[in-house]
Amino acid sequence: MSTAAPPISPTAKASKSTRPSPVKLTDRAASEVRRIIANKQIPEGYGLRVGVKGGGCSGMSYILGFDKQREHDLEFAEQGITIFMDKRHGLYLMDTSIDYHDGLDARGFVFENPNATETCGCGSSFAA
Repeated sequence: MSTAAPPISPTAKASKSTRPSPVKLTDRAASEVRRIIANKQIPEGYGLRVGVKGGGCSGMSYILGFDKQREHDLEFAEQGITIFMDKRHGLYLMDTSIDYHDGLDARGFVFENPNATETCGCGSSFAA
């Protein structure tokens, strides 16, 4: 008597990547992302999109927001948070750390990118 495996649902999601994430979230950043997910009721299937785009005073700007997975995305898990990143952005973001500051002089997410050869004064754009 053979037992067949149960059918796989067409909506079943592939497992998350086991490769190390090219970006790291500090404890403060992960905590703030979780707070936003809960407060803004981010739907299932959305993850934290991290990327870059052309523009800004130094040539490139960071992307950070919630989005669904796209065709060229890699998926990572960092501190239990799903991260989506276009695989073409990995070169610019490898080993980048994302922190969250909540102080009198600065508030928001801060990127610490070892690949940046130049940054602007506000820290939201860079050159690589």
